[in-house]
Amino acid sequence: SCKIFFAKDPLKIVRAQGQYMFDEKGEKYLDCINNVAHVGHSHPDVIKAATKQMELLNTNSRFLHDNLVHYAQRLTATLPKKLSVCYFVNSGSEANDLALRLARQYHGHQDVITLE
Repeated sequence: SCKIFFAKDPLKIVRAQGQYMFDEKGEKYLDCINNVAHVGHSHPDVIKAATKQMELLNTNSRFLHDNLVHYAQRLTATLPKKLSVCYFVNSGSEANDLALRLARQYHGHQDVITLE
């Protein structure tokens, strides 16, 4: 059920910088699929912030921490009042699962429509 996009000519990506990825031969590829369009790969500000956080605490959101509350407050302050609840998850799969469970609970229906 999981297919490789490039089975006939596989890429071995070894590093990335900005919007580009590089293979083991040094060939440069524009990254259009890895969710990096917002800041790119290896952005110095993101590396600095991640390093600072990992020096303090390296975990996911299953534990209570004030930074989760502060982030939720900052985020919801930019949204309409009806959007005042945040759910922090670890992946797109978890986000999709949570969205389905919330929709099913709210509407009482089990049916879904998806696009392939």
